[in-house]
Amino acid sequence: MPEPTPTSTGTQAPTEAPTPVARTKKSAYPIEHFVADPDETPVRATDSAVSDAAPRSLWGEAWRSLRKQPLFLISAVLILAVVFVALFPGIFTNEPPNENCLLENSDGGPAPGHPLGFTVQGCDILSRVVYGTQSSLTVGLFATLGVVLIGGLIGALAGFFGGWVDAVLARVGDIFFALPLILGAIVVVQLPVFQQNRNVWTLVVILVTFGWPQIARITRAAVIEVRTADFVTAARSLGVSPLGSLVKHVIPNALAPVIVIATISLGTFIVAESTLSFLGIGLPPDVMSWGNDIFSAKPSLRSNPMAIFWPGLALSITVLSFIMLGDALRDALDPKARKR
Repeated sequence: MPEPTPTSTGTQAPTEAPTPVARTKKSAYPIEHFVADPDETPVRATDSAVSDAAPRSLWGEAWRSLRKQPLFLISAVLILAVVFVALFPGIFTNEPPNENCLLENSDGGPAPGHPLGFTVQGCDILSRVVYGTQSSLTVGLFATLGVVLIGGLIGALAGFFGGWVDAVLARVGDIFFALPLILGAIVVVQLPVFQQNRNVWTLVVILVTFGWPQIARITRAAVIEVRTADFVTAARSLGVSPLGSLVKHVIPNALAPVIVIATISLGTFIVAESTLSFLGIGLPPDVMSWGNDIFSAKPSLRSNPMAIFWPGLALSITVLSFIMLGDALRDALDPKARKR
């Protein structure tokens, strides 16, 4: 018993017992803490990354993404092969395409020096397919360049200035956009001025005339989206003229969708040339092209189907390559579709 303590009244009151301190119950699963040795994981290794490095541009990020895409690599190899064949046809065949055509070889099968056989006129199929690459690729390439220049310029002016400029150019584009490419080309190519001068360049002019509205619409939409960006506003506030702002800042940042559509359009123009030549209103018969070869092989489709198979295969591979390249570029240049 505790000793009583004296009080002021002379009586002693019992002293209260001290309250015991509550102890926490130990957890059944104690948490152990480990501290890494600074010598094993130095902080300087974590801070070794360069924080002030310049970020990659859109094109740098696109190239980084394209290098990892099998679709881009396959299409690029095929396109380079087609371009190489068009530039150096003599490496792949020593037979002139329009010479040594003997009727005794008409619809003949493969022979020594002629691995793909002969056409109905007795010409070497391999030689005609190889030399036909030049005209088909030339039409597609220059038609695409013309469409990008004309359609891109009209779309950029309409999208950047707006107002009555946009209204006038948009209505002109709608008029041409309402005319289908092949149908419009069929009608125009019947004019005497084109009938008397049928060649690669007249066909390019016809395709450009009816092919620019699509590029103009894509460019207009891209320019409208870019013209309100902060860097464009900053350039204008620093005294850059509207035309200078359009050329230096707006157009370079609006090229991504235009390049994608132009790549796909190149294959479309190659098909358009082959279609017109197949109908007999495209390139003249003395010009080697895949469309002319397919047109010439129609009568012997049952007796010699390989005469139409090889130029058709070359046409299909080339067009498919450009479409695949366009799809790969779209995935790489579209920030929303790019996989991080």
